[in-house]
Amino acid sequence: DAIEQALATAYKKEYGKRGQIVHAEFDIASGVTTFNQIKIAVDESMLKAEDDEDDEDEAESDTLTDTERKVRFDTEKHIMIDSARLIKKDVELGEELIFPLETKDDFGRIAAQTAKQVIIQKIREAEKDAALTEFGQKAGDIIMGHVQRFERGNLYVDLGRVTAIMPYDEQIPGERYRPGERIRALLVSVDETARGIFLKLSRSHPDFLTALFTIEAPELQTGAVEVKAVAREAGARSKIAVFAHDTHIDPVGSLVGQRGVRVSTVMSELGGEKIDIIEWSADSSEFIEDSLSPAQVMEVSIESEPDEENNERGHAIVEVAPDQQSLAIGRGGQNVRLAAKLTGWKIDIVSAQTGEELAEADE
Repeated sequence: DAIEQALATAYKKEYGKRGQIVHAEFDIASGVTTFNQIKIAVDESMLKAEDDEDDEDEAESDTLTDTERKVRFDTEKHIMIDSARLIKKDVELGEELIFPLETKDDFGRIAAQTAKQVIIQKIREAEKDAALTEFGQKAGDIIMGHVQRFERGNLYVDLGRVTAIMPYDEQIPGERYRPGERIRALLVSVDETARGIFLKLSRSHPDFLTALFTIEAPELQTGAVEVKAVAREAGARSKIAVFAHDTHIDPVGSLVGQRGVRVSTVMSELGGEKIDIIEWSADSSEFIEDSLSPAQVMEVSIESEPDEENNERGHAIVEVAPDQQSLAIGRGGQNVRLAAKLTGWKIDIVSAQTGEELAEADE
């Protein structure tokens, strides 16, 4: 198809006339090409009058079929139905009639260059369609590639058929990549653009953490255990809340693995990122208490429940013992900040002795 379109374009460029519709038929076995001119059978009802306005209402014309839409008569692409019936008795309106053209095989440089561009464009379109078919189904999955280059903060990853991009804000802070190095990342999105397809990768996305655990834990793959929420500060620390649909399964143990082998494998992939695995609970107080792990909580007071209609989060005050203050807050407020992201609640930490507010975190 690409070769035939290229030859037809070259023929029209070199020997054709303005408005002509030229088709080429290329025999791959013999290399012989035949050229034909196409004319469409029309009648008076399909033609514009000489004084008709050219810029007709596009919205209306889009609803019309090819035989209903009026066109200006062109002898190079149209033939009146009466004349067409002299050639073919049962011809119908809108039908294409084929007229052989003189065979040519001597094309100029400009025509040859035009043909080359058509073929290159068709190959690019075919590659783009193939890549869209292959990677469009993999969005949200982990894929493997090789580091190609690092440019202006963006990491370019060779996936074989295409090159994907990992923007700076989708990378794990502190990670360094060498050209040729194998890399695993989450395929976040597959977008079609004018310049081809755009594959966006991420290693900092919360779903990357979930996907890594899904590879390690069969319980996640089967659906017996479900990841309810993830809060992540890539490269530093993450919290993941899990829930077991089967009461006989320990959801936290499923992700930790025997002697911590599963969570250790995921941590190694993420460059030593600390991961807290907690059990999700429908009870807000219990969930908030567990989300502040490893700190021990004395009491959780619910100040206000979430209001979904007004898009307002719930507010909870958490009381901790003095020796648990630093654990509950975390370095730079990281622990309480992640707990707020995980639960979706605004959390205030207060001291049990003084009642002094120590920290607050909002999602």
